[in-house]
Amino acid sequence: MSILAFSLVALAGLIHSLWNIAAKQARGDARFACFVGVVTALIWAPVACYYGADVVGAWGRAAWGVVALSGAVHLAYFMALLRAYRRADLTVVYPTVHGAGTLLSALLAAAVFRETLTALALCGIVAVAVGVFLVAGGPRLARAGGADAADSRVRYRRLRRGLGWGLLAAAFVAVFTVVDGYAVKAMLLPPILLQYFGNLVRALVLLPSVLRDRAEAAVLWRAQWRYALIIAVAAPMSYVLLMSAVRLAPLSHVAPARELSLLFTALIGGRLFAERNRRLRLLGALSIGAGMIALVQ
Repeated sequence: MSILAFSLVALAGLIHSLWNIAAKQARGDARFACFVGVVTALIWAPVACYYGADVVGAWGRAAWGVVALSGAVHLAYFMALLRAYRRADLTVVYPTVHGAGTLLSALLAAAVFRETLTALALCGIVAVAVGVFLVAGGPRLARAGGADAADSRVRYRRLRRGLGWGLLAAAFVAVFTVVDGYAVKAMLLPPILLQYFGNLVRALVLLPSVLRDRAEAAVLWRAQWRYALIIAVAAPMSYVLLMSAVRLAPLSHVAPARELSLLFTALIGGRLFAERNRRLRLLGALSIGAGMIALVQ
């Protein structure tokens, strides 16, 4: 891999990590997700117009159906992710969603497309599972039910709920990976347009949650618009940088390198939020990263 390609992947990983940190800080709900959708639609409209001017008019029912399905699954993913971030630490949720999502994507792809899993991939699955266990607290998580201190029991009950929502978000990652992969590979839909119009679907679905109580939505907007803006700019930018790297280097090299985002999140997010067990979770993130590298080989 060239230095330029690696730099693009590393930057994409850092940006991906930063927008997840923003999502954690926002502590948002459906209304925040709508804010993100609307701001994303406004910012990236010129890009969508440029690439879609001669393309979108030719889309038929099947294409729009896949776009709507992709938007719906991405919406479910983002809502589960926000719920997880409200329930648990960033250094628990992010590696869980990222690692388990890749693992489930590999298993689902193997089932749907009849792909075989190598011995190395099976080792990767074990490494991801071990990593998820470590970032969730490791042996402490298993012992939490018998903890004497009430605050310890509450903390680990909260962690387990966050972990559950993170695993649900990971399941949606697996589903939209297959849906988007089919849309791009089989139906030849441009990824940028798939993402943009899928985002419009999400914004329209969530708009009633904002309009239901406009006064409260206005208060939330004033508190959360900065985080919405960060995600609206950074999430598509991370995707574009990654796709640019794919054009410069083999996908088998790019995919493992992008797991630098796990380390960025464990180091930056853990320190920013003063989260506990940072060393154990960093070890778990490394295990997940190693497992994901094995899965993409």
